[in-house]
Amino acid sequence: MTWVGFPVAIGVAVLVVPAGVRGLLDAGLVRVNYRGSRLAFPLGAVLATAALVALAPLAFLNDRADLELLAPELRRWMPYLLGVAFLGFLDDSLGRGEAADSPRGWRGHARALREGSLSTGAVKALGALALAAYVVSGRGLESWRYLADIALLILTTNLFNLLDLRPGRAEKCLGLLCVGLCLGAWTFAPLELLGIFAGPAMVGAAFTLRERAMLGDTGANLLGAVGGVWLLTTLGADARLVALALVGGLTIYGELRSISATIESVPPLRWLDSLGRAWTTASPEFRPQRTRS
Repeated sequence: MTWVGFPVAIGVAVLVVPAGVRGLLDAGLVRVNYRGSRLAFPLGAVLATAALVALAPLAFLNDRADLELLAPELRRWMPYLLGVAFLGFLDDSLGRGEAADSPRGWRGHARALREGSLSTGAVKALGALALAAYVVSGRGLESWRYLADIALLILTTNLFNLLDLRPGRAEKCLGLLCVGLCLGAWTFAPLELLGIFAGPAMVGAAFTLRERAMLGDTGANLLGAVGGVWLLTTLGADARLVALALVGGLTIYGELRSISATIESVPPLRWLDSLGRAWTTASPEFRPQRTRS
């Protein structure tokens, strides 16, 4: 019955996410997106909260009523999922945002470190590395496979940060990854393991696609962590190496080139990327406002 966590999380998110978005707006927590719209930010904090709210009754019934509502392996991965979300929130809250001199990408953070400056992005990267090393340990892997799995988890988390440059893109990628893994392995194990996080992500997509909220690094990190854990727990040893090569290649490409420009240049990708966006249906308080030039 571990699949029950997914619909329960969706139900909880339907109640929590809209209220959370209103709460962000009421608190003045907004960020200007790529089109100049002022959106509630960071939605990722609301998604993590919705997952935790769903976890409470499921954990209680799982333990007190001897119901198999949560996958036992969830305990292993929870520190990484919540940890990278917190590190993303730290970056969202204390980072320099859109400042021109703000370090960007791994090369930018490495350059800042060489210059004696520890950016919030560098703190996020180092913290995520430590968390990944912790949760991947104890699985009886050979040393090089242990390091490869750490790299896969870290790079997948970072890749979703690179993807999260347009409304709903990261959520769509997570959904496609879930469908591919479930069909490829003919299993619902990914949703059974992390349904409490996938559910809120689906509900949150309704707000990001309509440009009512932004995931922020908090949400992009969380979705990337979910995707990374799915790859580690669903794929076999050799398949994980193939995934590492693909994710690594996409990461390098995203650091050196524009993923958005590439998507725009390929019609099928452009159609999929824009699917579900409805800019004209946004409510008045979310109408685009241009920043000063």
